[in-house]
Amino acid sequence: MERWVGIAVSGEQLTLVDATVEVGKPLVINFDKTFKLQKGPRPEAYKTMHHQVFDYIKTNKIDLAVIKASAVSQSAGKAHLNAAELRGVVMAAAAAATQVSLQDKAQISKTFGERKFDAYLKDETFWSKSISGVTLRGGSRDAALILLAQRGK
Repeated sequence: MERWVGIAVSGEQLTLVDATVEVGKPLVINFDKTFKLQKGPRPEAYKTMHHQVFDYIKTNKIDLAVIKASAVSQSAGKAHLNAAELRGVVMAAAAAATQVSLQDKAQISKTFGERKFDAYLKDETFWSKSISGVTLRGGSRDAALILLAQRGK
């Protein structure tokens, strides 16, 4: 039994799902939270986010951080680039505290189960069988799904 976090970065925030992982059993969700980038100068906001992620992982003795990798975009606008910067900060913070694995959404669709990533997000039956513990918020399913895909490797 291990304790993992799944992290999905979007825009100026990240969703962190903390779960106890045991092969052959549903994920036990311990914690589900959104961390928002603070207002003000970006370097200071990134520093604060780095500390929050590092402290959470270290304090809770997380064995593995699974981070949803950047998606390829035909139109990489400023918001997409800002999210990529934040993802880099999160990767650095997590790597300073524990082992890190990146999960690519497109790759998950090819290697996890028989459906596309987004089809799993909408499937209530799948979620009722795959997790227990704290109820996940709808937007947290991305972070939980990358944990399930990692466990299936």
